[in-house]
Amino acid sequence: MNLPLAFLKMCRHVGSRSKLADLSSELTGRGLLIKTLVLRRALLRALFTEDERCVGLLLPPSVPSAVVNAAIPLCRKVPVNLNYTLSSDVLNHCIAEAGIRRVLTSRRVTEKLDLNIDAEIVYLEDFKDQITATDKIVGMLQAVLMPIGLLARQLGIADLSDEDLFTIIFTSGSTGEPKGVMLTVGNIGSNIAAVDKIVHLGEQDVLLGILPFFHVFGYTITLWTVLTLPPKGIYHFSPLEAREVGKLCARHRATIVLSTPTFLRGYWRRCNAMDFEHVDVLVTGAERLPVELADAVEEKFGIRPIEGYGTTELSPLSAVNIPPSRARGNPGEGVREGTIGRPIPGVDAKIVHREHFEDLQPGSEGMLLFRGPNVMKGYLNDPGKTFEVMRGEWYVTGDIAKIDADGFIRITGRESRFSKIGGEMVPHLKIEDAITELLFGDHDEEHEKEVVVTAVPDVRKGERIVVLYTQLTQSPEDVCRKLAESGLPSLWIPSIDSFHQVDHIPVLGTGKLDLKGLKDLAIAQFPA
Repeated sequence: MNLPLAFLKMCRHVGSRSKLADLSSELTGRGLLIKTLVLRRALLRALFTEDERCVGLLLPPSVPSAVVNAAIPLCRKVPVNLNYTLSSDVLNHCIAEAGIRRVLTSRRVTEKLDLNIDAEIVYLEDFKDQITATDKIVGMLQAVLMPIGLLARQLGIADLSDEDLFTIIFTSGSTGEPKGVMLTVGNIGSNIAAVDKIVHLGEQDVLLGILPFFHVFGYTITLWTVLTLPPKGIYHFSPLEAREVGKLCARHRATIVLSTPTFLRGYWRRCNAMDFEHVDVLVTGAERLPVELADAVEEKFGIRPIEGYGTTELSPLSAVNIPPSRARGNPGEGVREGTIGRPIPGVDAKIVHREHFEDLQPGSEGMLLFRGPNVMKGYLNDPGKTFEVMRGEWYVTGDIAKIDADGFIRITGRESRFSKIGGEMVPHLKIEDAITELLFGDHDEEHEKEVVVTAVPDVRKGERIVVLYTQLTQSPEDVCRKLAESGLPSLWIPSIDSFHQVDHIPVLGTGKLDLKGLKDLAIAQFPA
């Protein structure tokens, strides 16, 4: 799929129908195309140089942000949406890696962020003065009158191939320094096509965009799926403002919501039941969906959330349960609770031995690998790390999983959340679950991330299990004794002196655990 060309065609097709909206603005398909082409012309004339490749963006999800993201590929430049939740040092590392000279942002954004950016800052409010009457006239004529084929050739996008670099998305850095993931036109396009085959998107659909565009789900699904397919996109700059998100959904009759369980919990608590009245597709990812949360959401909103799976390196979607409302045939056949679903169309999955990488039989637990057109081009400036995560055409996810006889995938852990002690792999997540259940009941959602398990180097055993917590309702002695009584293997049970209270558990902007921050906290308290 030639994404910029598909965007031009879709805007023309939508015409005067509403295409994008946020709480303060709205654009029709025709208006979106005009604004995008006007901005493209002004950027090329007044700002970008010919040898400039990557352009940084520091903008939350909104209508203006979508316009800028659409305009940059039409300039034949590579947009790099930067993670504004990172520190200045990490953000500048990303800027340097991508060779970014300029960062497009707004004063409203930078006023809320305490960042020192090593690049030229271009404020879009000021850049509006660079747009001339000629830019507006030419952009309008191109958008309304010029044949699409001729327009594509004039813009220089007609010959765009699947192998061309389309964007760079930096990983969250949950396990270390963020890596620049190079995604091609074909990577993003294949994911959009697969989503359409699964959900059967139409003009009646309204897709909520609360995931930031620096997050690959936000970029591929809530931005470019909207820009190239019939649904309308509605955006809000902060997924944490639950009441505003609810109002947006109600006003525009949202039908599709993508969220993380962390954000969804906020909507369940603070949104009115009628806000999600028209939602018939509710998909979560990035972290495990607790059954209790799924039950609560279904009871309040009348729609049961399902799980999907993706990574930045996979563009992102790789597996998903099929929403019953969009299923062809028996609605229950595409869903299996507790799993991430089956691989999406065109993508294969397999389980291999964690160390030897030989293929395992269905039902066996091992390393999860994917292959397909969604697999990244590679890590930016780092062929070594690219080689580490690729086994031929297969991408090694780092997640431990099982695939059942029907092809449903169940994530059971993450390699980085295992320790090798006494020659055995010890799963942090299972220890965490056992302690949480012991203290608070079976995965009580009110207490998620109050107790987490990590590991530190140990001279004698290689690694030592450590428990960091914000509160304990029982003493470490009682916890360890009850873990032993529950039948947990002795190798998995932390020592009494391996518990440490912290003010807060480090998490990323998406709500996922900051695994690197977690380990740093543990090492500081328990030096080898």
